[in-house]
Amino acid sequence: MSASNDCATFETLARAIDPASRLLRTWELKGGVSAQVTAFELELPDGQRERLVARRHGAVDLRRNPRIAADELRLLEVLRAAGVAAPAPRYLDGDAEIFGTPCLVVEYVEGDHGPRSADEVDQVATALAEIHRVSIEDLSFLRECNTLSQPLPLRNRSVLLHGDFWPGITLWRDGRLVAVIDWENAAIGDPLADVGNARLELLWALGAEAMDEFTRRYESAAPTVDLADLPHWDLRADRRLTPRIPEWGLDEVTQRSMREKREAFVARALESLETS
Repeated sequence: MSASNDCATFETLARAIDPASRLLRTWELKGGVSAQVTAFELELPDGQRERLVARRHGAVDLRRNPRIAADELRLLEVLRAAGVAAPAPRYLDGDAEIFGTPCLVVEYVEGDHGPRSADEVDQVATALAEIHRVSIEDLSFLRECNTLSQPLPLRNRSVLLHGDFWPGITLWRDGRLVAVIDWENAAIGDPLADVGNARLELLWALGAEAMDEFTRRYESAAPTVDLADLPHWDLRADRRLTPRIPEWGLDEVTQRSMREKREAFVARALESLETS
């Protein structure tokens, strides 16, 4: 889609949201992998300005779940009602009438991606524990995700999973976590699926000390979660994430560092399993 056609399409979206609004500008947001994410600004009839984000899901997500945009809107409504810091949904084009693909519009949350220091991982752990406490009674539309390479005793009740919990999906302002974004991979399953994923990503981003602090803080914030099988979920996180490193456009030095940290991560998990 050309820039002029894209602008015209966003003008159509603006009128769908509010027929009297006027599109002021659009800009692409970096970091989206499975969805195309574009911010845009409207001028409303009263002269106020509103910034929003359009999330257009890609072919892979749509094949997995053709209703992914509508399901994400429903999930955001549940999250907001539960007090989780997530963007407010604003508009849904579930029938793909505007862009030719389903589009979910949410509020634009001002903030930087983080955390940027080990001191802030406490907030990350607390936020994840809060997500895992959200009632799943009204979330039957989400898929179940409890896959491991070997069956294990059922130690934890199924909870809401973010599904791709890593530092880049948290937004920060003045040292405070203000939003958790990108919910297209949400599922129902063992909370350790999110914990293992976050541990490896934090190891890569901030180091082993931050990873361990996150784990301690999560265990404190979620005392009913049994972490006995965490090494298994650490290994699952490695199988999920490490093969994707070349897809992330990172320089060779960064990739080499991540692989070295990953080797220590896996060795530690295997040692824990051998001694348990």
